[in-house]
Amino acid sequence: MAVHQHTHPKTGFHLPSPRGDRTASAPGAAVPARTDAHTARAYAFASARVLMGFVFLWAFLDKTFGFGYATPSGKGWIDGASPTEGFLGHVAVGPMESTFHSWAGAAWADWLFMLGLLGIGLALTAGVALRLTALAGTVMMALMWMAEWPPAQHLSDGSPSMSTNPFVDYHLVYAVLLVALAAVSAGDALGLGRLWARLPFVRDHRWLR
Repeated sequence: MAVHQHTHPKTGFHLPSPRGDRTASAPGAAVPARTDAHTARAYAFASARVLMGFVFLWAFLDKTFGFGYATPSGKGWIDGASPTEGFLGHVAVGPMESTFHSWAGAAWADWLFMLGLLGIGLALTAGVALRLTALAGTVMMALMWMAEWPPAQHLSDGSPSMSTNPFVDYHLVYAVLLVALAAVSAGDALGLGRLWARLPFVRDHRWLR
């Protein structure tokens, strides 16, 4: 009598293989991990966007109403004071010193500066038009960097400039952050970025995204 051996594996109890389990479960586990990381990154950039928006909005409100912080009470724009005269009029270093002095207190400079602060602040807070906001904010930060001119060790009168770094200061950090927020579409989380992107005129002009 011939003995036939069964080719099917036994269905009894057996110990699982650690390697096999890891191989089988790894792809499934990687998807939630990637999703969680993407969500965390999106909310981190969104939080940075909202905080940056408040920086610009607060500067606008303080200079408009004179809350007593950077702008003394009674010296706000609404009181007839110029929001650019104090800063630009006291520039004491850099290649654009005389140019900034000529701009100080000019009506067009006041309006451009204040509308820039308001527009950038609102756009960042809402999460819309981040590309245009990054461009406008970078230009503003570049001008303010030139007004303070960190590379100089001494002011025009020979006194120490008190510059702590010859190149990098918070204006450049803000500018880079603005570009990064636009690059990652930081308005999609905690903002109106997705709704903004669906508007017909935004779809037709991607630079408004």
